[in-house]
Amino acid sequence: MEKPRVRIYTDYKSPYAFVANKRLFELEQTCGVELEWLPYTLRIPEFMGTVEERTPHFWRKVRYAYMDARRYANAQGLTMKGPRRIYDAFYSSAGMLFAQRHGLFRPYHDTVFRRFWSHDLEIDELSDISGVIASIGGSAEEFEAYVHGPARAEHDRIINEAEALGVFGVPSMIFNGELFWGGDRIDMLIERIRNPESIAMALGSRHRVRRHGPRGSS
Repeated sequence: MEKPRVRIYTDYKSPYAFVANKRLFELEQTCGVELEWLPYTLRIPEFMGTVEERTPHFWRKVRYAYMDARRYANAQGLTMKGPRRIYDAFYSSAGMLFAQRHGLFRPYHDTVFRRFWSHDLEIDELSDISGVIASIGGSAEEFEAYVHGPARAEHDRIINEAEALGVFGVPSMIFNGELFWGGDRIDMLIERIRNPESIAMALGSRHRVRRHGPRGSS
């Protein structure tokens, strides 16, 4: 029997994606679902503006967000050091897609998250991500060929598809066409997995249940 599928969009530079990671993987055992992980590479300047444009109110929110995420990290025994600069996570997102194709997703995923938030990895340096691929048994040369070849088009198609589904941040989870954003919505997601018909009560007559087909469809 085919397992229900939950699509998860994540970005390695997101603190909230990092601290939600453990609970999301637990869904495989606790709810008997199949997880489909995809990158949603956040474009920080696009929705936060330039550093010069940011107000004191904005920086108070940023400081709180990292403090809040660090509380979740500490509760899980995770190391979380604040990012040193604004990162373009394309190479790490391409690495996710490459690792999935070569059966290396989980060691890649865990390594990149752990090392980035320990200040031991620059996710926007191709050589760093190639090094991770090589360290878990993949081919750095094949990965770099992928990056310089079809990776960007595939990455952008996934981002466009995500946004067509309503995704705007990470972690975002989609189950039967319904979007859940943030680790604090995992409990609601679990309720929907265990009782799919509860969507009618949650969203009323406006809801539309959509079953996901193979990757690339919705």
